Amino acid sequence: MPTTHNTVIDASELLPKGRGIVLDTNVVLDWLVFRNVACTHLAKSLSTKSVRWLASKAMRAELAHVLSRGICDAWSPDHDAVWASWSRFAVEVEPVAAAGAASRVRCTDEDDQKFVDLALAHRASWLLSRDRAVLKLAQRVHPLGLDILTPEAWSTEVSAR
Repeated sequence: MPTTHNTVIDASELLPKGRGIVLDTNVVLDWLVFRNVACTHLAKSLSTKSVRWLASKAMRAELAHVLSRGICDAWSPDHDAVWASWSRFAVEVEPVAAAGAASRVRCTDEDDQKFVDLALAHRASWLLSRDRAVLKLAQRVHPLGLDILTPEAWSTEVSAR
């Protein structure tokens, strides 16, 4: 797995510059490998720093694992470009325990819990996912300040503001 030059920082340092967003692995693949048009607004928002992509070492490891399995090979992923984008846009933050009501939010898919936990603990504004188990949590986390959306729904919501 390529090394990264990201520094692990406190997410609160980020919020004045841009609202936090957490991307699950499928959304990262949609954006950086499959070049899904639904991620165009996401790419622009990251480039202009109107949002900050919050990620963790565990999320990076999951992406590396998925890429190494070869399931994306039909799309001829440019691994160097994927990791360059990770280095440029992802801000690695330490996973911390969520407090209060956020600590009781459980995803039925344990593999996806890391995305939910990171978004809640670091008070991200959004978690983008296509995973049904994650999307089912949307109503439960909305009162906690987190919106869980597909990339398409997020683009529509952000564009409407």
